[in-house]
Amino acid sequence: MVFRLFWQIIKKVVKMQRILLRSKLHQARVTHSVLNYEGSCSIDLDLLDAAGIAEHEQIDIYVVENGARFHTYAIAAERGSKMISLNGAAARMAAVGDKVIICAYGIFDESEVATHEPKLVYLNEKNDIVRTSKNIPIQLA
Repeated sequence: MVFRLFWQIIKKVVKMQRILLRSKLHQARVTHSVLNYEGSCSIDLDLLDAAGIAEHEQIDIYVVENGARFHTYAIAAERGSKMISLNGAAARMAAVGDKVIICAYGIFDESEVATHEPKLVYLNEKNDIVRTSKNIPIQLA
């Protein structure tokens, strides 16, 4: 009886949450690789701002050329530099010139899922922003 009452209270208080894509820098090019650095990924401040990624925020990086996927955190690179630098251990995961997809995720209440729109930033081979979007197109068969 006590357990049932406790469970009913918990179900009302604890809401289901989901982890959703919040931000993405799509097809960024690695411009630097610095093995003997503290670690992380340095990203041009303009690109961080465009994607809404905060300095020190956890990011996932997916390397298009070799399929590697890893976690690290974002740090600021000089504004306007177009820099994407893999540092420390991350420098072993991709080479300069490789295409990477950089993602940040957020935790959302079930009530936010239907209206959530991620910030998607698409880059060219020079890390210039070519377009932004809030929707990933449906993949057709």
